[in-house]
Amino acid sequence: QVKLEESGGRSVQSGGSLRLSCATSQHFINNLCMGWYREVPPFAREGVALAPRLGLNTYSDSVKGRFTISRDNARNTLDLQMNSLKPEDTAIYYCASSESVDSTRRFVPSEYKYWGQGTQVSVSS
Repeated sequence: QVKLEESGGRSVQSGGSLRLSCATSQHFINNLCMGWYREVPPFAREGVALAPRLGLNTYSDSVKGRFTISRDNARNTLDLQMNSLKPEDTAIYYCASSESVDSTRRFVPSEYKYWGQGTQVSVSS
């Protein structure tokens, strides 16, 4: 079965940086729609950064200019570089993938078929 596993989450001071990584059992991640979401339980998770198979990567307004999503083909991972972290970035971060998604609904969690278990990011002021 498909497995996704996030890593890299930890506690960090405001203004610091973290790099999250998502390892997947799926082959050829360039052929997948992939993205990062975050959640503050018990509230719904929200889209953070998305990497479609084609076209530009997209970001939520709250992280644009600070976060960068990328694929590492050699390691078969999806990464999220997070700079200038703020306390409001504190959340559980999830990796997601799917063979295809509705291009008009890329930020909608239900569009993604496979999910990891999440990694905790805590940013203190």
